[in-house]
Amino acid sequence: MNHTDFDLPGHVSKVLVDAQVYADIDELHATYTWARANNPLGRAINDGFDPFWVVTKHADVSTISRDTQTFRNGDYAIICSPKATIQQLVAVSGSHNGGIRSLVHVDGEEHKGLRSLTQAWFMPNSILKLDERIRDLAARTVDKLAAADGEVIDFATEIALHYPLHVIMDILGVPPEDESRMLLLTQELFGSEDPELKRAGQARASDPEALAKYTLAIVADFRAYFEKVTADRRANPRNDVATLLANAVIDGVPISEDSRLGYYVIIATAGHDTTSSSTAVAMWALGQYPELLPRLQANPGLIPQFIDEAVRMASPVRHFMRTAVADTEIRGRQIRKGDWLMLCYGSANRDEEAFENPFAFDIDRKPNRHLAFGLGTHICLGQHLAKMEMRLLFEEMIPRLQRVELAGEMTMSASRFVGGPKHLPVRCFMN
Repeated sequence: MNHTDFDLPGHVSKVLVDAQVYADIDELHATYTWARANNPLGRAINDGFDPFWVVTKHADVSTISRDTQTFRNGDYAIICSPKATIQQLVAVSGSHNGGIRSLVHVDGEEHKGLRSLTQAWFMPNSILKLDERIRDLAARTVDKLAAADGEVIDFATEIALHYPLHVIMDILGVPPEDESRMLLLTQELFGSEDPELKRAGQARASDPEALAKYTLAIVADFRAYFEKVTADRRANPRNDVATLLANAVIDGVPISEDSRLGYYVIIATAGHDTTSSSTAVAMWALGQYPELLPRLQANPGLIPQFIDEAVRMASPVRHFMRTAVADTEIRGRQIRKGDWLMLCYGSANRDEEAFENPFAFDIDRKPNRHLAFGLGTHICLGQHLAKMEMRLLFEEMIPRLQRVELAGEMTMSASRFVGGPKHLPVRCFMN
């Protein structure tokens, strides 16, 4: 049977590559829902993009994520980008990832070696040592919220962005005075097609080559900053991740400059942005469902489940791409060697076969088998830290809250890759 027998309708394929649609969460999930019901493993054909399989079911995303022998990260672009953008990145940097070689860009023994460098920093026993420091920051963050008692604030920009940013920058070793720089670069990197977040005067969504140049400019800014950090930590080592990366050796060989930069960038961006998105969605839920707050106040032991459900609903990593390295079959469809696949985490986390009432915010899901942190060898290295940060924040906040009122619509960023709420106006009435 030909691939064309499994092709998605043109309007469905177009939604999946249109960054602006990802800002319209209702349209995005309507598209995912249609695909799960009618063509759960369909092929998207779009002008200017290489064809790719769209994986929308929880079971299929799980299977592919676990099978790293057949489906690899590093063989082709891990972000669904226009063909011309990828070609330009390769032409200028020699890599379809723009000269960055991070954990998400490698497989097998290379991935295992790189992951082992910092894994101990992010395991539950290690992050427990940070409990007091993070709880203190959480308490000060709640004090800031209380200072605006009853006034309209943008929770996404004033609270959710800065709390996890400070935590991860402290662990990485970036000084407080540079945090705003890292936040701006993160927003520009992930929001390259969002009119509000992108770097001024650059990257027209209709110009794939401009997007490549834009990405390379941001990578160059990260490189310039972290080259100075590396030089400093080699001369003046400290107890932080930057010192570890500046001097990292695997099997007696120093890691490459691209691998070091990739490590810095993934920690300095995804290490806080995804947590910010989930934190904002958790706050939205408290305003949208008033019955949640008294339940959590009466039983704080439910807060971890509340956090897990917020992460499921947020699904801040919209997709990752995989490349098949051998012929295989999924759902009766022939996947050929070299085929590109989009793992749609937001769709998997609303799959009716995996979650009862998947569009409901339900803190009683137990276990909550969402895939927002990925699965398999590439599961998010910082998942335990992210959940801890959110738990501590809401443990400090919930006893002091009287009620939360939504003061406007939650608006989402226009990003195919990583995104979430960019504005969330609320009124918080606090003790």
